[in-house]
Amino acid sequence: MPAKGAEMSTSASADVASADVASADVASPDVASADVARPDVASADVARPDVASADVARPDVASADVASPDVLVIGGGVIGLSIAWRAAQRGMRVTVADPEPGRGASRAAAGMITPISEAAYAEKELFRLGRESQRRYPAFAAELTGITSEPTGYRQTGTLQVACDADDLALLREHQALQESFGMTVRRLDARECRREEPMLDPSVRGGLLAAEDASVDPRLLTRALLAAAVMAGADVVRQPAAEILSARGRAAGAVLADGTRILARWVVLAAGWNSGSVAGLPPGTAPPVRPVKGQILRLRSLPRGPDSPPGLLARSVRGMVHGSSVYLVPRQSGELVVGATQEELGADTRVTAGGVWELLRDARTVVPGITELELTEAVAGLRPGTPDNAPVLGPSALPGLVLATGHFRAGVLLAPVTADIITGYLTTERLSGLAAPFTPQRFSRPAGARLWK
Repeated sequence: MPAKGAEMSTSASADVASADVASADVASPDVASADVARPDVASADVARPDVASADVARPDVASADVASPDVLVIGGGVIGLSIAWRAAQRGMRVTVADPEPGRGASRAAAGMITPISEAAYAEKELFRLGRESQRRYPAFAAELTGITSEPTGYRQTGTLQVACDADDLALLREHQALQESFGMTVRRLDARECRREEPMLDPSVRGGLLAAEDASVDPRLLTRALLAAAVMAGADVVRQPAAEILSARGRAAGAVLADGTRILARWVVLAAGWNSGSVAGLPPGTAPPVRPVKGQILRLRSLPRGPDSPPGLLARSVRGMVHGSSVYLVPRQSGELVVGATQEELGADTRVTAGGVWELLRDARTVVPGITELELTEAVAGLRPGTPDNAPVLGPSALPGLVLATGHFRAGVLLAPVTADIITGYLTTERLSGLAAPFTPQRFSRPAGARLWK
């Protein structure tokens, strides 16, 4: 049976009717519309950093290229769009190449911003990166909404982790010890206190942990806002996948798109999720070691109860430990409830299976019995970009001019703000933030047995 308890990225919907929570009504022709209002921050007279200025010599790869931006971002999910927005804000000319921005890599994700409740052994550096990104999220989301008037669904309501039997409770106590070893304080609750926080929990719940600083966001709303913000800041969006990376004189020089268009750029940012390692044209030793990790996820719906009370069954995200298996339930203000997620090493398989749906509903019902009264609006299977150590790949690759921002596995939504700042900082200064030091591509070329984490 598939394992559960993590988010996913690239998705393929099942034939279940789904509410259009975040339909992409942002104007988006083949190249993002030039008639979208562009703020002064990205106007043509803004001084561009020397590192990405228009007078930098560009490799002579082809004479018929239609665009020569400073930065070509391959991939228009939450990571790629966040980078494009921040780079355009800094005055860079940016092009994003993705056939369906916001619909591939991030559409299936639940949107949990939960570095505390997801802390794991041997991932202390990843926890620190996640905490830093979590700190940046309130301003990140507020700025997006302020610029675009688009909501992001950001809610800082905490995460309640609950245990359903004595063994599950013992695991939660071990997890609390781990969280405290990372310098975090979480509140331990008994069974009665858990139900006081969430009255719809099953009476069998034995106890739990409350991580009050955790938050969530709606990735469909978030990517819609990011796409609008990137275009408003001056970025162009070309709705084609990248077919091949171009190189000249030992440096990345741009990409050939699926329709044959060639785009030259001083910098190429590869942010294509699990597909990042399979783009043609990457020299040996350059491709990031990412693989697809399947996850199935459900969306349920109830009617909102009113503006002054939380809609649906839950006020906050709940992560249940059910006889050793993990399930999460993430409520939206709209009344949607996201239930996830399986974790399956099946390659690029995006089939939704009866077994996967059954396991998710079974465990979610054990934690919150009332879910059986909700409408099942969507079941999807997505593909997370996994790496050998479950951590992202950030920074310059072995090919000069090619910068990697991929392999975020379960944490793409969580890590979007800090990843955008790290990568944009490198593009403008050619210096990599110390935050990214444990996550560079070079860690995979270290001798066998070398430690990846401090």
